Amino acid sequence: MNHPQPLVVVGDTLLDQDIDGEATRLAPDAPAPVVDVRHHRAHPGGAGLAAALAARDGRTVILITALGDDHASDTVRQALTPRLTLLELPLDGTLPVKTRVRAGDRPLVRIDDGGGTPGPPDDAVRQALADACAVLVADYGRGTAHAVRTHLQATARRAPVLWDPHPKGDPPVPEVRLATPNAAEARALAPSTPLTPDDDSLRAHALRGALLARHWAAAAVAVTLGERGAILTRGGSDSPMLVPPPHPAPGDPCGAGDCFAAVAAAALGDGALPEEAVQRAVAEAAAFVAAGGAGNPRLWDPQSPPAPTPHHPHDPFALAHSVRARGGTVVATGGCFDLLHAGHVGLLESARRIGDCLIVCLNSDDSIRRLKGPGRPLTPEADRIRVLSGLGCVDAVAVFREDTPEPLLRRLRPHIWAKGGDYSADTLPEAVALGEWGGQAVTLPYLAGRSTTELTRRAARSHRTPRP
Repeated sequence: MNHPQPLVVVGDTLLDQDIDGEATRLAPDAPAPVVDVRHHRAHPGGAGLAAALAARDGRTVILITALGDDHASDTVRQALTPRLTLLELPLDGTLPVKTRVRAGDRPLVRIDDGGGTPGPPDDAVRQALADACAVLVADYGRGTAHAVRTHLQATARRAPVLWDPHPKGDPPVPEVRLATPNAAEARALAPSTPLTPDDDSLRAHALRGALLARHWAAAAVAVTLGERGAILTRGGSDSPMLVPPPHPAPGDPCGAGDCFAAVAAAALGDGALPEEAVQRAVAEAAAFVAAGGAGNPRLWDPQSPPAPTPHHPHDPFALAHSVRARGGTVVATGGCFDLLHAGHVGLLESARRIGDCLIVCLNSDDSIRRLKGPGRPLTPEADRIRVLSGLGCVDAVAVFREDTPEPLLRRLRPHIWAKGGDYSADTLPEAVALGEWGGQAVTLPYLAGRSTTELTRRAARSHRTPRP
C-alpha cells in the first residue's frame, strides 16, 4: 500500500543485542552460570524498532533520531537504511547498547552500555514533521523528544501524534491524540491517587489512564497490560474500553510495546479513531509476540514474507517450519470461505484431526472476483481471516492472490492437502505440485447441500417473500 504522506517516528534509537545459549554448569571461580553461546544477534531497538515495524507494510516512514560515529550507530544505519528514511540529529557520545544474555529462552542478565546527548534539529526535521500524516514519539528518556519538542507542539495541533512515554523522558506535548504508557509507566507517571502502588486491577489502570489524559491534555490514553491487552480511557469519560488480545500469545514480549505504538500510530495516520487504532495494535502486538518478538530473525531478513495480517494466531510459514522440525504433520486446506457455514466447519475440524497443525490457504478478494464474478466476495478478506482465526481448529491463515494456491503451497510444503468430498483427490490441480516434496492430496467428508451460493439464494428468496 502506498501512502503519499509519511509516518514520522521521533525518538531514541538503541542497539539491542541478544546472546542466546545454554547454561549447564557453574563457573569454577564463582556461583555464576556459564553460557555456551549458540546465537548472537544485533538489531535496532527503541525508536528504530518502532520505525522498522511501521514500515513493514510498504508505508513511507521517516525516522528522526540521534546517531553518532560509533560502531553501534553504523550497525543501526545499515539495518534501517533499506527500510526507511533517516533524519539524523548529531549525537554527542555513543549510541546506547542493551545486551540480553539468555539461556534456554530465559534471561540471565541485561547489560546497558553507552549513551550521549542529542544535538539540535535542522530545517529538514521541521519540514518532515510539517508533511507527516501522523507522528509517533518513541521516548526512551534519552533526549531526542526533548530536542524536537517545540516542533512537536506545533505538529500536535495539525496532525495526530501518538506519544509512547518514559518515566525519565518529557511528558507528552498537549493535544496528542493518544498516549500509550505500559502499566508500570502509568503507575510511575500518574498524579497521586488513593490507589495503592501494587493495585493491578482494571479499575486502577483505568483510573490512572484517565488521570494521565487530563494531566497531559491528551485526547486519550491507552495503558498497555501485556497479555491482558490494553485499556483505553479519556480524561472526561467514566467508560474505559478494555481491548483483550484475540488469542493467547506465548513468546518473547521484547518489542511488543514498540509494535503496539507503531501499529496504532499508522492507524491514526490512516484516519482511524483511537478506539480502532488500539484494537488493531493489540491484535498485531499479540501476533508479533507469538512470532518471537524483536528477537525473531525473520523480522530483519529482507527475504522473509511480509508480516502476518492482524488476527493471525501464528505466522503460517514459521508454524509449518517448526512443526516439520519436530517431526509433526503439516495439514493445509484452501478455499474462499466467503460465508462460513456448517460444511466449512466440519471440513476444517476433520482436517485438523489428521495432523499437528492446520493452515488455511485463503483466496484473496481479487482472486475470488476472478473466480466467482464481480458480486463476490460477500465478506471482505480481513473479516474472513478474523472469522477463520477464531476457530479452535485453525492454527494459521495464509492469503494467496493468484488464481490457484500452488505458489503458496510450494512455500508452505504441507504434508497433506485436504479438500472436501465434492472434489476428487486424483483430479485436484494441486496434486502435481504436492508430489514435488512428497505431499499427499486427500478428500474429506463434506456436508451435502451446504454452500455459500445456496445460502445467498435462500437469503434472496427470503427477502423477496412478502411477510404475512
